[in-house]
Amino acid sequence: MPEKSPDDYGNPDPEWLRIDWRPHVRQVDLPGATVNYTEIGEGDPIVFVHGISGSWQNWLENLPHFGRRRRAIALDLPGFGASPMPSWPIDMYAYGQLLHDFCEKLGVDRGATLVGNSMGGLVAGEAVLSSPERFDRLVLVSAAGLLNTWLPHERGKATSQAWGTFGPGFGKLAREVVTHRRARYAMFRFFMRHPGRLRKELLWEQMASGLPAPGFADALDAVIEYDARHRLEEIEIPVMIVWGTDDWVIPSVAAHSYNRRIPHSRLEIFEETGHVPQLERPARFNALLDEFLAESAGPGGSA
Repeated sequence: MPEKSPDDYGNPDPEWLRIDWRPHVRQVDLPGATVNYTEIGEGDPIVFVHGISGSWQNWLENLPHFGRRRRAIALDLPGFGASPMPSWPIDMYAYGQLLHDFCEKLGVDRGATLVGNSMGGLVAGEAVLSSPERFDRLVLVSAAGLLNTWLPHERGKATSQAWGTFGPGFGKLAREVVTHRRARYAMFRFFMRHPGRLRKELLWEQMASGLPAPGFADALDAVIEYDARHRLEEIEIPVMIVWGTDDWVIPSVAAHSYNRRIPHSRLEIFEETGHVPQLERPARFNALLDEFLAESAGPGGSA
């Protein structure tokens, strides 16, 4: 059943606003790609992967929390954020390999937790399926991949064309959009249940960091083409699935499908929450992830 807690939406006093992020932002050269990423804290690693048109800033409400006891890392996938387009064609398999190259370069070995939102859930799932020994836990947050149904190619083409026409304009108007209540609602209502209750600084970071996104069209096509439904039963590590009841991008029916297909999975659904639970209800999301990390560590394991 969906969890009821209408008063924990947003964060009135975010820790990320008090952090100078410049010392934490770095770049690393990988085969065919240069990757921008942010790292904070020490300990067992936890790696966060953003969705389409996103960036590492999609995890601003989570990185400081987990950086207190862990090595918290969030990257910009090539073609998004501050990571330029790669030399190789974008697809989910290539992004999955990119995650392994990234982790190897950073010395992230066994014992890591992988957390992916939207398209990042697909990327994280592919990384686990291709090399399951590297990661100990997987968290799918409003993950894409199971609802590529009615006319997917036609819808994908229309979305790409709309993005190419209006995306750059949104970037130029970002400051105005987050400042005016009606514009803020119109821009974010498809992704967030109550955009008016989130801090303007957070919305600004989501827009300013995510645009432009030269990898958008290729990544969208890749998401439509990718189908790992028949492989999900191969995932043997503990998995937590987090969704919002009011996700208009990927409806919560996909959450139940993931839960049925993945053997060792648990499902958590947040009421009155959209496509980015980690930003909309950060306190509950962080506490839930802490609990999952502790439980899945097992007796004597590292939490």
